[in-house]
Amino acid sequence: MRPPSSIHERRVLVTGGAGFLGSHLCEQLLARGHDVLCVDNLFTGQRRNIQHLLGHERFEFMRHDVTFPLFVEVDQIYNLACPASPIHYQHDPVQTTKTSVHGAINMLGLAKRVRARILQASTSEVYGDPTQHPQNEEYWGNVNPIGLRSCYDEGKRCAETLFFDYHRQHKLEIKVARIFNTYGPRMHPNDGRVVSNFIVQALHGEDITIFGDGAQTRSFCYVDDLIDGFLRLMDSPREITGPINIGNPNEFTILALAELVIELTNTKSKLVRKPLPHDDPRQRQPNIAKARDLLDWQPRTELREGLQRTIAYFDDYFSRA
Repeated sequence: MRPPSSIHERRVLVTGGAGFLGSHLCEQLLARGHDVLCVDNLFTGQRRNIQHLLGHERFEFMRHDVTFPLFVEVDQIYNLACPASPIHYQHDPVQTTKTSVHGAINMLGLAKRVRARILQASTSEVYGDPTQHPQNEEYWGNVNPIGLRSCYDEGKRCAETLFFDYHRQHKLEIKVARIFNTYGPRMHPNDGRVVSNFIVQALHGEDITIFGDGAQTRSFCYVDDLIDGFLRLMDSPREITGPINIGNPNEFTILALAELVIELTNTKSKLVRKPLPHDDPRQRQPNIAKARDLLDWQPRTELREGLQRTIAYFDDYFSRA
């Protein structure tokens, strides 16, 4: 094992680093003066997300699938690797489960070998279709273990189990963040998530698709706020393991989101309704009391402001295509 670097200059591994969240995290880690190893198999991540980082002297990209072991020397690990939208994780559900479970085992094994602190990007999907509202970290969830979304939901739940067992059995320094709906620049245009769906449809003048009656709710966190939460959690004292909800507690109906996107894009698009997908949760809202108390964190970007930035990104994305 290589000698530890200073507290100000760490060697940091980001799995899923070419993805939506991972690319933003890599940027912020570089801005802090760290060496960054970005690992991604480019199944859902995109090289264009990190193109501007490839020439950076402290940035390295490695194409690798985390379901296979990785042998590197690092001080910290952010484990973000996994398809995170229903379209992508249902495309190959077996591989999705493998990515969550085998990926966690491989990254935890690496962390154990090099004694690195490791953060797991978990998800609000561990709560399933919640009967508790808003959801706090003590809630065990209401999850269908054999449904179409189970490859992701249960894969992430198993990953959390592995993290805490490694912590208890091997004294590993772990951090577990439960991510709620996040949006912003570099979202994949075809990932099927509601914010990107609405913006892409609006910019193309297509009908905006609402599933169900649009009364189901989500809480939308802008990507910069989410990454700030990650960094604060990773830098928190050893005894703060999580899981900690990282998301925006301001709740919006899907219909209200669609109407705001129509306003901000000045589109002629019309709203059309389709049946609600199987196991789609009716409501999602984080209780972030722990994040406020333990990390001094809360989101600062209002939905209107974040949507404007995201719309500008997609407008430029399609103009370059």
